Amino acid sequence: MSRIKKETTKSNKGKEISSPKGMRDIMNEEYYSFQGFFEKAQEVAVYYGFKPIETPMLEHENIFTSGIGLGTDIIDKEMYTLKTKGGDHLALRPEHTAPLMRAYIEHGMQTMPQPVMFYQYGPVFRHDNPQAGRYRQFYQFDLDSLGSDKSIMDALVIKAGMSILEEAGAENISIDINSIGDKECRGVYIRELTSYYRKHINSLSTMERERLKINPLRILDSKEEKTKEINVGAPDAVSYLCSSCKKHFKEVLEYLEELGINYNINKNLVRGLSYYTRTVFEVYTKNEKEGGLPVQVASGGRYDYLARQIGGKRDIPSVGFSMGVDRVVGSPWYKKLSPRIIKKPKVYFIQLGAEAKLKSLNIVEILRKAHVPIAQSLSRDSLGSQLAIAEKLAIPYTLIFGVKEAIENTVIVRNMSNRSQDTVKLPKLLEYLKELK
Repeated sequence: MSRIKKETTKSNKGKEISSPKGMRDIMNEEYYSFQGFFEKAQEVAVYYGFKPIETPMLEHENIFTSGIGLGTDIIDKEMYTLKTKGGDHLALRPEHTAPLMRAYIEHGMQTMPQPVMFYQYGPVFRHDNPQAGRYRQFYQFDLDSLGSDKSIMDALVIKAGMSILEEAGAENISIDINSIGDKECRGVYIRELTSYYRKHINSLSTMERERLKINPLRILDSKEEKTKEINVGAPDAVSYLCSSCKKHFKEVLEYLEELGINYNINKNLVRGLSYYTRTVFEVYTKNEKEGGLPVQVASGGRYDYLARQIGGKRDIPSVGFSMGVDRVVGSPWYKKLSPRIIKKPKVYFIQLGAEAKLKSLNIVEILRKAHVPIAQSLSRDSLGSQLAIAEKLAIPYTLIFGVKEAIENTVIVRNMSNRSQDTVKLPKLLEYLKELK
């Protein structure tokens, strides 16, 4: 992946001119890698029946505080918030799911045939500690099905998401999966979990003791080594599932087996967002740079109660799959998918003299309408400098349009490999170019 070395400059006041910490410019080949992934992901999503949607990057803050929930890292530490001049409290979206549910409710999508299925792509923002492959502005591609509680929809979004990763080059994909129950059975599980952690209260950090009061499930997701050891003996959610949730989880696993998707039931998997219910999962690939250790590239689950949490009048059973595009594009297995609209120019257009420069844009437009990609440096006047750029870019042919050619309505086509050239009438140019190999 090519990158332009970042040069830090200073303004008149001596301050460094740079992008904010954890954010960066995406350009050149890296930009095309992102765009190529989006096009491939979009193509796969459409075949599975998903339709596009784009939500605003700014939402009312309560959409996230009520949906994602207090006691989560995103709400407690990572969300970017602001107060407008009009007094509104807004937040840069830290994820796509709550805004999608807001859009579903706002636009009355419950009146449409259910479920409705969407894909969405774009930047999200979290004030997290920047690390390799982790930024404060990062990109996600999401697949969501809203309006059905059927287990087959869990399997469908998982299969569609896995297919996108495979098309992008991922190999040795594994999925950790769990069920954390619903409102009928989760209360019993949380009571058991709380009782268990109280027995180990002296070994829990201050933050985890707070989580025990607000959201005990979050302790299962702890990164503290001592807590990880405690979590080994913690009660598992599957043992406390009601009959309906057991049936749902069993069916999801049967679908995955039928699809040939290898899975591992991870009893400590809860995900970091409060809106999840029933199915939760994380997707991993092996990273050669990390010594073959698994790297998480996607995650998701069911969020049947999110609609009511953000102010809806009823529950909307839903399930989603979210991919971390930065990690995918930065992985050694990524195929570096090329965008369809990017065509490598085979012609470099050179103009010489005021008369030629005056008419040059019309010629460029003729080539554009005929879908002939070109490179050019119209701001330059020297033949030598323009030829040097064509050589550097390794473009096989140049079109030379000077004063004589402007008067005679012709153009010179030069083969850059053997320096042979022909003079071609402009009305015949497109036909001539089509014959070039």
